[in-house]
Amino acid sequence: MRTRFILLLLFLFSISSFAQNLKVSGTVTGSEDNMPLPGVNVIVKGTNRGVSTDFDGNYTIEVSAGEVIEFSYVGYNPKTITVSDQSTINIALETNIDALEEVVVVGYGSAKKLDLTGSIVKVEGDDVADKPNANPVASLQGRVSGLSVVNTGRLGEQPDIRIRGTSSRYSSTPLYVVDGIFTDSIDYINPNDIESMQVLKDASSLAIFGVRGANGVIIVTTKTGKLGLTVNLNTTIGFKQISDKPDLANAALFRELYDEQLANDGFPAFGFYDQFSGDTDWVDTISNNSGAFQTINASVQNTTEKNKIYFGLGYRDEEGLVKEEKMQRITLNLNNELKVNDNLKIGANVNIQKDKLPNGGGFTAALNATPIVDPIHSDTRSEYNGLYNQLPIEIGGAQIANPLLVAEVTKNKRLTERKRLVGNIFTELKFLKGFTFKATIYGDFNNYSRRSYTPIIDIYTAETDEIVELNGNQITRVDQQTVSTINFQQDYILTYDKEINNHKFNLTAGFTTTETKIEQLSGSVEHDPSVGLIPDDERFWYVGVFPYGDPETRIADSNQFDRATSSFLGRLLYSYDEKYLLNASYRRDATSQLAPDNRAQDFWSLGGAWIVTNENFMDNFNALNFLKIKGSIGQLGNQFVPVSYPYYPGVDEGATAIFGGDVVPGYIQRFEENPDLKWETVKSWEVGFESTWLDNRLNFNATYYNKDTEDLLVFIDTGTAEFFDNAGEINNKGFEFDVSWNDEISENFKYSIGGNITTTKNEVISVYEDGFRIFDGPSVTEAGLPIGYFYGYEVEGIYQTYADIAEHEPVSDDLGAFDVGDFKYRDVNGDGEITADDRTMIGNPTPDFTYGIFTNVEYKNFFLNMDFQGVYGNEIFRNWGNGSSFAQFNFRGAREGRWTGQGTSNFEPRLSNISGYNRLNSSYMIEDGSYFRIRNIQLGYNFKPSSIKGVEFKQMKLYVNLQNVYTWSHNSGFTPEAGGSPTQFGVDAGGYPLPIISTLGFSLTF
Repeated sequence: MRTRFILLLLFLFSISSFAQNLKVSGTVTGSEDNMPLPGVNVIVKGTNRGVSTDFDGNYTIEVSAGEVIEFSYVGYNPKTITVSDQSTINIALETNIDALEEVVVVGYGSAKKLDLTGSIVKVEGDDVADKPNANPVASLQGRVSGLSVVNTGRLGEQPDIRIRGTSSRYSSTPLYVVDGIFTDSIDYINPNDIESMQVLKDASSLAIFGVRGANGVIIVTTKTGKLGLTVNLNTTIGFKQISDKPDLANAALFRELYDEQLANDGFPAFGFYDQFSGDTDWVDTISNNSGAFQTINASVQNTTEKNKIYFGLGYRDEEGLVKEEKMQRITLNLNNELKVNDNLKIGANVNIQKDKLPNGGGFTAALNATPIVDPIHSDTRSEYNGLYNQLPIEIGGAQIANPLLVAEVTKNKRLTERKRLVGNIFTELKFLKGFTFKATIYGDFNNYSRRSYTPIIDIYTAETDEIVELNGNQITRVDQQTVSTINFQQDYILTYDKEINNHKFNLTAGFTTTETKIEQLSGSVEHDPSVGLIPDDERFWYVGVFPYGDPETRIADSNQFDRATSSFLGRLLYSYDEKYLLNASYRRDATSQLAPDNRAQDFWSLGGAWIVTNENFMDNFNALNFLKIKGSIGQLGNQFVPVSYPYYPGVDEGATAIFGGDVVPGYIQRFEENPDLKWETVKSWEVGFESTWLDNRLNFNATYYNKDTEDLLVFIDTGTAEFFDNAGEINNKGFEFDVSWNDEISENFKYSIGGNITTTKNEVISVYEDGFRIFDGPSVTEAGLPIGYFYGYEVEGIYQTYADIAEHEPVSDDLGAFDVGDFKYRDVNGDGEITADDRTMIGNPTPDFTYGIFTNVEYKNFFLNMDFQGVYGNEIFRNWGNGSSFAQFNFRGAREGRWTGQGTSNFEPRLSNISGYNRLNSSYMIEDGSYFRIRNIQLGYNFKPSSIKGVEFKQMKLYVNLQNVYTWSHNSGFTPEAGGSPTQFGVDAGGYPLPIISTLGFSLTF
């Protein structure tokens, strides 16, 4: 009995010992990128037993069943797990959504977001890396309040980007700063190499950029090495398809409408229909409606105690929506940082891009070409079988080339390449206590080259049953162009950090210079008839082609300029007791482009904030976790002008004279110089707040902004004099709201939903003098109205009868002949007559507000992300399908509902091409630009860290992405999005579709 009792005690003791000595192992990673986290505290709650994860995020700890393990790491939310009988527990820690300690990149440095008073929005690189956009800024559409992104489907074309409205006459593009260097675009950056993007919007953030800050700044930081050796491979494959095709007349409807138009204009019916029996949808004919693309990216990053290195290599092969359009891109990024000792650091960064650019196709001709023609002459009995058909001579044949011929032949006679190298080297030295000095030298070398060949192309003309040369051209020709741009920049920045009791100071002072050089060479040559045609072989497409080029026809031209700036800058970031914040910035810019006595200008900002929740009286207000009330004011600058030297006019070739039998050219000054000319200034201010609620699950931010551009740069033409002047003012103001909700229902399920909305009211306060207008196509800029508003006649309806004409105000003969069935224009000024003075604002291209919505859902290893985006309250000017005085275009499908007699239509006029009356710019061309779009849907699966045939991986992701899934809009063109210049935007010229893009992506990290 005693023996049994002893055995029972030993058995129970062994069970107890086994329970106490249960070993649990696992890996701790970050939930956003699944990368291992070293140094995570792994503690058995309520005990002093604990370990830390190793360099690869691994841990092993002894626990008992029922005990609780707590995982904690700086910057991440802690997590607890109750142990049952598991031997492996892998944990993914979430970034602390209380982002008070988040560090953001600002001008010439970085700072905690907590210490800033301005409006800065940070977008992580992962949010743009897996989107199918060659230009990473295109992926920001709908993601950032105050940021307007108008995308385009054209290969290699930049989006139209505006931050808080249009505030200048000549440029609305923000400044891009990539790893410190100023640049005009970021399309040379591989999205997979981006660590983060910061959008800076207010004076407190922008004044440090001086004369370049008025349009806002987008700062891009590329990746550097992370802890441990990490290799990432990712690839995507996908295809595009056209959606929202414009409604055009088919062959039967075209014949009906065209014959009716001829009859209305007093002409007989078209007499060659027997020669044209086609029914061609030209958009479908030239479309590559399954345009494929693929990307392959690889990166290696490693960090040791002394060295941080990142190397990225990317390849992109993408087809356009028009046949034979293609773009190829290779990118390389190298970022290396060496810690010499605790006080000295040196580094270098290089980005290399090589592009084979597309041939610049489009759909305008496909919208205009008559559908009654077959693309290719198909008659096996004819010696002309297989030739491209010419459009009917009377129906656009002389003005519109066969769109398929253009897509398959002429466009492919262009070879365009771009090479770019952007890099920097820096030295950073820490000395004394709190001082850091950083010296950086940047270089940006950009080379664009194009060679084109004009062949002799035979086409078939049905009316005469003969072969003719396209455009009557009987000469082969080569054109060649190269543009080299060099940007050189130097930054010398000194910072000082000091903390005295509750006072924290961060001081920045610096000196920086920039220099830009551009050289452009172009030339052409025609073939020598005595030798023969220049071969249709790209090896011969050079101006110096021998022996085919005729020296007598060889011409060349060049253009070049060199401009420079030098600047002093300073900034103070001050915080008292983490409650009261003060940010101040100053910059003085000097330029080589203005008169010596007026080269330097000063820019400044002052911002303040109060962190209310750090006050003692807020201790018991548990629902509100964080509240910052902020405001800023300052003066920014804008140096954009359409000429290189606005103070130094240069000369143009004028009249010639003959002296002694020699022809001597004369030259005239391009415009008068203005010694008082200076850069535009923007006075900007804002007030707002940032807040988080309900255990940091609810975030709500609101801002009111006001931007006033003064000393607007305008080119003045009085009829007797031409000159640049500071003569105008533009105001932009509005509200920005951001809201999001983040919640975790359980360990396996979490979600977030949010959105933003931005209102914009744009008004031109003045331009030069009362009544002065800037005309730019259908757009006008003048005082009292929005910039680039659409200008024309207001249509009240259609004249239904001659009695209707008699009862209406008389129409000036200057507007052209009209009849019943034509537009009835409104007498805007009330003078009793319809004249040119009745033209008025018929549309505003600036939306009342823009918005974006997002939702993210994660269930176990599955994730679903959806983005929605839209605009409201703007108009589009339809600049296609309105008829032409030079050629007969195809008809829009809406013309089927034209006026054919009293009461048949009160909006679509009768068919007539004999007078330009109905083609006058009017509200007939105005369409609603509001739209709502499902921008992105992404569904994917994150595989748990494991191994593939013995090779361990840290992260593996498989996903599908759909972009531009569906758009609800009211326009008749391909897309409601239309960018442009500051004074002409929102004009739909037929252009290019924004495609639906379907993508399958795979990413592997080990």
